[in-house]
Amino acid sequence: MAHLNLIKLSVGSKSVAGLVDWQQTRRAQSEDGLPRHVTRMWPKRAGEILKGGSIYWVIQGFIQCRQQVLRFDEVIGSDGIRRCAFVLDPEITRTCTAQRRPFQGWRYLAGDDAPADLPTSRQNEDPLPAELSAALADIGVL
Repeated sequence: MAHLNLIKLSVGSKSVAGLVDWQQTRRAQSEDGLPRHVTRMWPKRAGEILKGGSIYWVIQGFIQCRQQVLRFDEVIGSDGIRRCAFVLDPEITRTCTAQRRPFQGWRYLAGDDAPADLPTSRQNEDPLPAELSAALADIGVL
């Protein structure tokens, strides 16, 4: 079976650069220094995700990038509640933009429903405004 992905809002991020800045803070890192996202719910389909799945980040209403999920760590908060840390590859891959409405928590995202990665030659370009990029993708230009 193919891998499964996750999709999550990057709350507070205004750009991919903002997500990178947040992930470089100590608070957003695992004990071994990798970026992580801590959430209450543990994915029931973790095995499928760990076969090469990524977390797709929704920033300002658009999927704009992804990171491969490396593992899931248990985190016990100061309140004694068990949580799940999605430990991520530090490399962020920009994707074609795709509009998404707000939602809470994270969701599964099938590989067929995930936007394509931007070509390697475009990974370091200054990004187009998300709305323009999405409009171009809708008409098949991107």
